[in-house]
Amino acid sequence: MQKTKILLLVICIHFTSHIWCQNLSLKVTSQSNLKEHVIDSLDYLKTHKDYNSLISEIDTIQKKLYKIGYFENLYETTKINDSTYQAKFQLKKKYRYIHIYYDKNLVAPSILNYVSKQVNDSFFILPVNKIESALHIINSKLAENGYPFSKLHLTNIRSDNETNLKADLVINDTTEKRVISAIKIKGYEKFPESFLRYYLKIKPNQPFNLSLIKSKTEQLNNLRFANQIKTPEVLFTKDSTNLYMYIEKSKSNTFDGFLGFGTNEATNKIDLNGYLNLNLTNNLNYGESFSLLYKSTQNQQKKFEVNVTLPYLLKTPIGVEFQLHIFKQDSTFTTVNQAAKLHYQINTQYNIFTGIKTTESNNLLNLNTTANFEDYKSNFITFGYEFTKPQVHSLLFPINSDILIETGFGQRKHLDTTEKQTLISFDAFKIINLNRKNSIYTRLVGANLISNTYFENELSRFGGINSIRGFNENSLLATSYALINSEYRLQLSNTIYIHSIIDVGYLENKITKTNKKLTGFGFGFGILSNAGLFKLNYANGRSQGQVFKFSNSQVHLSLISNF
Repeated sequence: MQKTKILLLVICIHFTSHIWCQNLSLKVTSQSNLKEHVIDSLDYLKTHKDYNSLISEIDTIQKKLYKIGYFENLYETTKINDSTYQAKFQLKKKYRYIHIYYDKNLVAPSILNYVSKQVNDSFFILPVNKIESALHIINSKLAENGYPFSKLHLTNIRSDNETNLKADLVINDTTEKRVISAIKIKGYEKFPESFLRYYLKIKPNQPFNLSLIKSKTEQLNNLRFANQIKTPEVLFTKDSTNLYMYIEKSKSNTFDGFLGFGTNEATNKIDLNGYLNLNLTNNLNYGESFSLLYKSTQNQQKKFEVNVTLPYLLKTPIGVEFQLHIFKQDSTFTTVNQAAKLHYQINTQYNIFTGIKTTESNNLLNLNTTANFEDYKSNFITFGYEFTKPQVHSLLFPINSDILIETGFGQRKHLDTTEKQTLISFDAFKIINLNRKNSIYTRLVGANLISNTYFENELSRFGGINSIRGFNENSLLATSYALINSEYRLQLSNTIYIHSIIDVGYLENKITKTNKKLTGFGFGFGILSNAGLFKLNYANGRSQGQVFKFSNSQVHLSLISNF
């Protein structure tokens, strides 16, 4: 019985406290009716759960008045009744600008130019409402210049005239400038040092700026052979600043192959064709790449290509690239292209290059043939530009956009004649992400050979899965051509997508004096698994004036495997 009474007493006390608990109301006014609109513009909180919250809101209001220029404001608080309080502010003159005096030995005028358009040798001018943000920017710039522990504030604030104030800028902890003493790699200790210096542009003895370092190290995820495990950390000692970076080596080698089949119009039989593409990257921990491509097509064409790229040669920002391309058309002709290029990586996205390119082609036919195949040699000086923008959070589409433009100026030698020629080629694509699942892929690719005369064995050859789909591999010949590939992509999951195929193109052949409009339509899908990215494309291609036939359709299978 006694316990029951105690329980009832506790319940009564609990509910009684809630009954008697009530919110407090705050009313803020100005002693001058002319300044009442200033108070109304502050948008203060009028209802409070207790007295401490109410007093805190009054302090907040006073700080807001400081920020808009009312540095001389006083208030008195009056209790109207048990639940209502009134705070009456006395607002004096409003200051609009402040002249801040500074020491050039502590802060450079170039930093102050970020916050003020009026910087003199001894002071700079700010609107009063920009003081807080300006001090924050100045402090950030000091940190970027190697003073991460700098602190600054205004002292000796005083009136200059009716609208202006004066103050002195005081900066502490700027006596010792912090620079990166050492960079220590954790996880992938053999990470190429040149990529730190020239790709990320992080090196010892440069001013320490943690926010800039974090933004730079995020670019590690753009590399094919490495990625960042976690954000970098810093160890400060009395006389050193050690930067720790956490990197892991990733799978960067790829093997790509596809099998294609279609109906041969001459024999009415199914022809098979395919290729293999091997890419080896950073196997020597140098950042180097080696690629090998071998392709055999149903029209008795064979292609063999080898590319070797060595970045940051001899610890310089210059890289080199060597290319060997061999092409053979049945028993008609062979063409050998060799190229050497020098690359300069401007930053993580931009790359420029120049080099030389030589071509030698041999006619394998009898001399009495009427075909326009000739022996020739050509030499070109080439210039190029490349831009790459990744999207690191996409497993299926890791590159968002890419632009490659190359031009060459040279001459072709045939028998005893020499002729000037110009080569122009471009390849660019962009993924437009509509939302998380839907995107549009567009690609523009083309080439143009400018010359007075042309041989058939120097023309551009295209068609197939990597150019305009629905046509046999390298079945189209042109002196100049341009293609637009487009796909509407729908991601069913992070590893599966389906897409449409709409390709259009135009080719011109000045030897045969013809030009054609080309179209390719179809669909496809891709599946990412542990084995790699498997893709299937079904497309039907036709030239202008050609009747649509299902027998002209092409099915392409490919598998890109990482290891």
